[in-house]
Amino acid sequence: MASATPEPIALAILAKAPISGAVKTRLIPALGADGAAAVHARLIERTVASACSAAIGPVTLWVTPAAPHDCFTALAARYPIALAAQPDGDLGARMLAPCAAADGPTIVIGTDCPVLTSAHLCEAADVLREGNDAVVIPAEDGGYVLIGSRRPQPGLFAGMTWSTDTVMVETRRRLAHGGLAWRELPSLWDVDRPDDLARLHTKDFGQLMKLSE
Repeated sequence: MASATPEPIALAILAKAPISGAVKTRLIPALGADGAAAVHARLIERTVASACSAAIGPVTLWVTPAAPHDCFTALAARYPIALAAQPDGDLGARMLAPCAAADGPTIVIGTDCPVLTSAHLCEAADVLREGNDAVVIPAEDGGYVLIGSRRPQPGLFAGMTWSTDTVMVETRRRLAHGGLAWRELPSLWDVDRPDDLARLHTKDFGQLMKLSE
């Protein structure tokens, strides 16, 4: 007897266009504007590749600015993804939008975590399929690199002070206050500051650095 098809989990990737001087600005002192943008572009592609490889459900690249960028149109031509424009508003509003747009469970990720693999995405999807309300992968810097929910949870995103080392602590408080059942997977690291670049000087991430030199 054939096994049932796993419940599809929509996967939303939030990405900024890799415009020189407008992305990874904290890396510019170390890499220059063009180098920082090149690393950002490679991180986007790495994330898209991992998302498609996971095959947990439809993948949408939510982009900003809304006008199509060559990077995004090229990725849409190479990978089975859809493109959507991020709405106006703060990060919380832009993260909630994919959850509200999906007809079912959704996982939202960014593009800053090179160690987020298809295996992590599959594990997070399974947490939601088990019936948990939410799943989170914390980041070592106090935020998180992945959040997923079975239905939209505006309370997890509204009025949050983003880009601080208390985001995950506050998210846990809100999850508990909302009476939600959630699981956290082991924390991962992302690339935000010059100190993070040392981790990219490995055989696994050498291509990311090569394009920035």
